[in-house]
Amino acid sequence: MAVKVLVVDDSSFFRRRVSEIINADPRMEVIDSAVNGKEAVEKTAQLKPDVITMDVEMPVLDGISAVRQIMAQTPTPILMFSSLTHDGAKATLDALEAGALDFLPKKFEDIARNRDEATNLLQQRVLEIARKRPVMRRATRPSPASGSEQTVPPTGGVRAPARPVSRPTAGTASSAKAPAKFAASGKRYQLMAIGTSTGGPVALQKVLTKLPANFPLPIILIQHMPATFTAAFAQRLNGLSKVTVAEAKDGDMLKPGHAYLAPGGMQMMVDGRPGAARLKILDGGERMNYKPCVDVTFGSAAKIYGDKVLSMVLTGMGADGREGARMLKNAGSTIWAQDEDSCVVYGMPQAVAKAGISSEDLPLDRIAERILVELNLK
Repeated sequence: MAVKVLVVDDSSFFRRRVSEIINADPRMEVIDSAVNGKEAVEKTAQLKPDVITMDVEMPVLDGISAVRQIMAQTPTPILMFSSLTHDGAKATLDALEAGALDFLPKKFEDIARNRDEATNLLQQRVLEIARKRPVMRRATRPSPASGSEQTVPPTGGVRAPARPVSRPTAGTASSAKAPAKFAASGKRYQLMAIGTSTGGPVALQKVLTKLPANFPLPIILIQHMPATFTAAFAQRLNGLSKVTVAEAKDGDMLKPGHAYLAPGGMQMMVDGRPGAARLKILDGGERMNYKPCVDVTFGSAAKIYGDKVLSMVLTGMGADGREGARMLKNAGSTIWAQDEDSCVVYGMPQAVAKAGISSEDLPLDRIAERILVELNLK
């Protein structure tokens, strides 16, 4: 059965363009459109689409407010369209925090070299987030007391079930009825590294905001994100977290309790030696699919820190991070992966898990707890 899509935008030209791209794939079908957020909320309740594409700026009711209402009433995977400006970045991050699962720039030429590439990208994004619809629908369940529907607050649109890791290590609970009990491995670390893509902004926020101000390691973050978004994202994380978060700059010294977000459109590498390591920010490279690239940063961290890196691959499309994680594992470092149920897109973590690189698969809402236990902070 074709994925049913509701297209929401106040521009008739953009609605038509998006609809043509989606309908060109036999696996999808645009079932209707809406010209503002109010209409989107009403049609979502009536039509129960599998996916919604949503503009940020619209009359009557804006896209962010519409996302909040839809997630409260009829949780549905939502792909946002926004401008690649600082204000557009802030609005997009607000939409993701409200429950939208992914975003794309409204100007397709900003992310694709030609029409075919832009078409394939949009189609792929819609199909990927459509897979989360059953999970989101299960998050709305009858209330035991009244029999009416009760909406479970989404984690970036999806509630992450509390369950043991898929491949438990020592100290992990064996029963699915009880939360896993974590135990520290006893390893020593000098750096923490996290790579992610689709669903990453919400995932990183959930992890970083639970870390203490005296966190003993420097943290490097690689999030697939446009160049105009990373400064605003780092600023947001910094305002919400006890650790200091900033967009990485060339020459930054790695300090404990500080998190460095790789700039969009660039590559971030670790250079120097443990205890006196610096970041190198390089041109993204024409031939690189990802800018920043998790493989590039993880690989450089493996060369400098060897077996002293605690690393994680979180939700994201594709397989970026697998080869970098392999280098870290070969050097003796620790790699964890986010589990399938709590991912927006189980691509990057799946690539690491299937290759046998990750030692643990963790639900998003317990990753911070696992970090604190591993570092003997809890």
